[in-house]
Amino acid sequence: MLDLLNSLFIAPFDYGFMRRAMIAGLALSLAAPPLGVFLMLRGMSLIGDAMAHAILPGVALGFLLAGFSLPVMSLGGMLSGLLVAGLAGSVSQMTGHREDAAMASFFLISLAAGVMLVSLGGSSVDLTHVLFGSILAVNTTALVLIAGISSVIVLAMALMFRALVVECLDPLFLRGQGVRHGLVHGLFLALVVLNLTAGFQTLGTLMAVGLMMLPATTARFWSKRLEGLMAIAVVWAMIASTGGLLLSYHLALPSGPSIIMLAGVGYVFSALLGRYHSLLSKLRRRATPLETGGAA
Repeated sequence: MLDLLNSLFIAPFDYGFMRRAMIAGLALSLAAPPLGVFLMLRGMSLIGDAMAHAILPGVALGFLLAGFSLPVMSLGGMLSGLLVAGLAGSVSQMTGHREDAAMASFFLISLAAGVMLVSLGGSSVDLTHVLFGSILAVNTTALVLIAGISSVIVLAMALMFRALVVECLDPLFLRGQGVRHGLVHGLFLALVVLNLTAGFQTLGTLMAVGLMMLPATTARFWSKRLEGLMAIAVVWAMIASTGGLLLSYHLALPSGPSIIMLAGVGYVFSALLGRYHSLLSKLRRRATPLETGGAA
């Protein structure tokens, strides 16, 4: 029995590439889900997906200039994401156009521009690597960069936590305290971009948002408290990232999609059987009045 458990859960991490992939996944799991919780509470869940595609032109430009140099590609992606966020916010303020609609428009432009740039300078393999990532290919440099960015995000969120909570619940009160709503919003979007920049190496620009949003939306079915949402989201992201790596190792599946699919399985299970807002909880609420009426 012990030999079986060792071969299933311990032996795969005897390989250095598996250990690096696990550490990278755990680092992202600490930083991404809390951002996803705040995006969900703000009603901005799809903004995360748009921002994930907004970094693509910068990543592609970095690839054209320096090849697969993670620092250069990450810097390009961060600048590109911040530029798109700034443009979307400016268009929204100047024209009255909804920010999510402006973001969606720039997201489509960014996606097309990024794919075109990668296609001009590389092959279909290069395009696949940028779009879908390769967590098993994370080297020491990438691991240090991912861990560093995740640490910065966690520290920044700890410092901004109260302002982020108040902005979600009562932005007018925040303004009354002398804190500009736009400043907090802008810093929060910058953290989202920074996290997606760290995640593109492991999950690619198309799936990096998955580890941010799926654990957050899963947690919604199990807790109504903010601290509960964050704790459950982080724990489930860690389980999904580590479990997805093990599935990919034993079943010869692509690692990134395995991680996101496992996170998605948790979401579907929670939507059906979770404690709050799930199908089961709604069926129980419907059955309770009938039972009460029958007893009376």
